[in-house]
Amino acid sequence: MNMQNLMAQAQRMQRDITAKKEELEKMEFIGKSEWVEITFSGSRVIKKVKIIKVGEISNDDKEILEDMIQIATKDAFIQINNAMNEKLGQYAGALDGLM
Repeated sequence: MNMQNLMAQAQRMQRDITAKKEELEKMEFIGKSEWVEITFSGSRVIKKVKIIKVGEISNDDKEILEDMIQIATKDAFIQINNAMNEKLGQYAGALDGLM
């Protein structure tokens, strides 16, 4: 393979990666726990937080609510990572350290 073909292939791969990353950034991911739903963009920016627990939240429930927020956040990040792996997995070796 000559250098021009190699460069053209690298440029195509870079355009494809950029397009897929932009697509991911536009997607929304909803992390859920029993009491909370948190919506993130694909770039891990919080777009919305929704408390879904019915009734009042007492002071005793504060720690539980904090845990539920953490669980929902982790759930959303797992979804984002899975989507990223699905869309960009074919480039994983080429992207080491870049993501």
